[in-house]
Amino acid sequence: MTDQSPPGADRSDAGLSAIVSERRRLIGLAYRLLGSLAEAEDVVQETYARWYALSPRQREAVASPGAWLSKVAGRICLDVLGSARARRERYVGEWIPEPLPGPERWIGGRPGAAAADPADRITLDESVGMAFLVVLESMTPAERVALILHDVFRYPFAEIAEITGRTPAACRELASSGRRRIRAGTPPAAPAAGRADVVRNFRRALENGDVDALIGLLDPGAVLTADGGGVVKTVLRPIEGGERIAHAIADLLRRVSGVTLLERTVNGQPGLIAQQDGVIVTVYAFEITAGRIRRIWAVRNPEKLRSWTGA
Repeated sequence: MTDQSPPGADRSDAGLSAIVSERRRLIGLAYRLLGSLAEAEDVVQETYARWYALSPRQREAVASPGAWLSKVAGRICLDVLGSARARRERYVGEWIPEPLPGPERWIGGRPGAAAADPADRITLDESVGMAFLVVLESMTPAERVALILHDVFRYPFAEIAEITGRTPAACRELASSGRRRIRAGTPPAAPAAGRADVVRNFRRALENGDVDALIGLLDPGAVLTADGGGVVKTVLRPIEGGERIAHAIADLLRRVSGVTLLERTVNGQPGLIAQQDGVIVTVYAFEITAGRIRRIWAVRNPEKLRSWTGA
């Protein structure tokens, strides 16, 4: 991704570079809240439009433009989350957050913010992991906003209260509730090197059609969830059980020609992509616990693969 000046930005504005430098952080904030890079970019564009709709005098009166932009982006995200729930109820098949390619170093935290209780802290890498984002989908919009703004971006509850229209005490409870959901829904992750080894062995077993090796790499209670959005063919309901998943994936690769599996970083963690005739058709994200794959998310909806294909 590249930083771009907001449409209509005045290059003579002395604070322009400082305002534009907030873009990456705002994208990171909105992506975590919405689970969609496309929607996050729309939110940030609208946020900048509102900033430049202010008069020069009004902009000069803003003590902290970065905080103003974050507050506006947070409010827009709350509105989007409300309407997104209705859209996702009509979604064909399972809805999975949009996968991000490559290392996510471009998503930064809020510099200079006070640290939270270390026991409650969520690292930036964890907060873009697919398992984390999937659990976020089970939260209310207010829980999601309170948790992300406080635990990831270190915003005080007084500022979060202004965004959500609740009291600081209520926001504290919302973040606490969201934190409990995260702890219950995301088991301790395996070391990064171990995860990469499991994914690599999984790829090799698939390429060799070795069903027994696949079964050995999958947790007996593993779940595979696929997202085609009704645009491309895929399973509409999750497949449960390591043995069933192993046979299903192996059978699929035997039936489809011209597929190449490549190891890639997906949402900051080891993952795979499937290319068919040189075009990326599926992105796989994994949750790995105790050396075995517990969850597989297969994203096939072309609209969610634009950041991978350049479309």
